[in-house]
Amino acid sequence: MIAADANNEGRRAVAIAMMCLTMVCFTGHDTSAKWLASSLPTIEIVWARYVAAALVGLIVARPLRRPTLLRSRRPLLQGLRSLMLLGSTMGNFLALRHLQLAETATISFLQPLLVALAAGPLLGEWVGPARMAAIGLGLLGVFVATAPGTNAFQPVTLLAVGGVVCNTFYALLTRVLAAHDAAETTLFWTPLAGVALLTPLLPFVWVPPPTLFTLAIVLVMAVSATAGHGLLILAHQRAPAPILAPFAYTQLLWMTVAGLIVFGDRPPATTLIGAAIVVACGLYLLWRERPDASPRRDKAEIPG
Repeated sequence: MIAADANNEGRRAVAIAMMCLTMVCFTGHDTSAKWLASSLPTIEIVWARYVAAALVGLIVARPLRRPTLLRSRRPLLQGLRSLMLLGSTMGNFLALRHLQLAETATISFLQPLLVALAAGPLLGEWVGPARMAAIGLGLLGVFVATAPGTNAFQPVTLLAVGGVVCNTFYALLTRVLAAHDAAETTLFWTPLAGVALLTPLLPFVWVPPPTLFTLAIVLVMAVSATAGHGLLILAHQRAPAPILAPFAYTQLLWMTVAGLIVFGDRPPATTLIGAAIVVACGLYLLWRERPDASPRRDKAEIPG
């Protein structure tokens, strides 16, 4: 029994380390995309990102050995999910051209709050007053971080928020499709919208990478994204999502450091205060979802 508990704790520790490393990879992905924005068009950058993802999906699915894995039981939902991810990536990459890495990271932390809000009408998982208050406070935190109504506000922030909204529906559709298709099938379908819609546009916007270093950064972006998603899958195979989710917020630290080192960006105090509010609300929602929540509290209150 003791050995089993020790082994379980060891797996969780490895999973947490993988989750933290995942956030480092995602930071490398966003930092590379922001750096490339100075020399390449957004469509070309996003296209390169999705071609790399499509190749990985083919390698994992191995269609020559298992062709049935490429067939989805819900192809329309798979196509919509892929389209939502494309919208998320385009919104994020366009915002990265003008916003600091710490700002885009703060805005991206809206996703857990929006998922909790949208899960009611879409999945029947309604939130109660406590969770609704946390969601409202989290939205206030984003307002503080982005300072709308002031000279510091940039309209491109709305693109980042739109990207998060798309990513919210992407996450919800992922949950729905998990009951219908294998993980390899969903992985294969994930980049298809990006490849299919952006490839015809490529000849009109194509700019050859000006230097070999630029090409190397394109490869770093693709490898970072692929490694990050791979580590994310491995981490969730070793530990439950509620254990891992809080460590996603370590990305804010890495994004702030990367912005400072690579671009010389110093986040204003309002960004850090707003980020703290959003992270606190996200952690509260995770705490409310913990499996060992008190049954007495659940019965005494309207589910929050």
